[in-house]
Amino acid sequence: LTFGAAPIGCSLVRSFQRDDLLHPQTPFVGLRNYRQLLHDPAVFSAAGHTLVYTAVFVPGTMVVGLFLAVAMNRQLRFMWFYRTAAYATMAISTISEALVFIWLFDPSYGIVNYVFSLLHVPQQQFLNNPAEALYVVVTMTIWGWTGFAVVIYLAALQGVPQQLTEAAAIDGAGPWQAFRRVTLPLLSPASLFLAGWLPVHALQLFDEVYLSTQGGPLNATTVLVYYLYTQAFQQFNFGYASAIAYFPFLVIIVITVIQFRVGRRFTYYRS
Repeated sequence: LTFGAAPIGCSLVRSFQRDDLLHPQTPFVGLRNYRQLLHDPAVFSAAGHTLVYTAVFVPGTMVVGLFLAVAMNRQLRFMWFYRTAAYATMAISTISEALVFIWLFDPSYGIVNYVFSLLHVPQQQFLNNPAEALYVVVTMTIWGWTGFAVVIYLAALQGVPQQLTEAAAIDGAGPWQAFRRVTLPLLSPASLFLAGWLPVHALQLFDEVYLSTQGGPLNATTVLVYYLYTQAFQQFNFGYASAIAYFPFLVIIVITVIQFRVGRRFTYYRS
């Protein structure tokens, strides 16, 4: 109630007011903030960056997480260490994560450009290049959330009945066929969960952008929540920022409903 419902209700009220938190008067302005939102090109630019980020981040995290989970779903020495190391990405603070990736992708002395030089690949500007900066943020967050996807998929893999994969092998299916025809369908509930959970996080991206690029260069990484932050805490347009906040809120609800309606058609729940 304190940290969830109260802020949601408060921001809804503020979205119909002109409020800068500096003056006690907060006159009611009706839908003016929402009309301004619909005519603000910066909002549509930030929304586009958010959608591109989400479209790359969600499948990227799921694919990398599934690959690592399959690799770890076996009995090997020190497997407990590998599984712990995979999940450790979720335990590292966002500040530390951002600092490491800023160092890795530094155009002057970063390790990535050093490796490129060994491979005779042209040096890249990464976070200084408007065409590359958003994808560096995607890489950073995929690394940070892979541990979560690994845990979900690893739990699902350990619930797949071994007799089904053995029966497929007896019928002549190779490892890839057995995985695609037997294992992957049985992982569909886990995939549906991740496909619903990860976009919610992606549409609320803020920490990594704030710490690594501050929305730059040339606003190339300005996503909706970061633009909301600049309106609220830099320009003190709290009423307008509250209206912007409800845009991703509604988008998240719509996307989640669509995903679960469509996803259930392709989800196999073992009785």
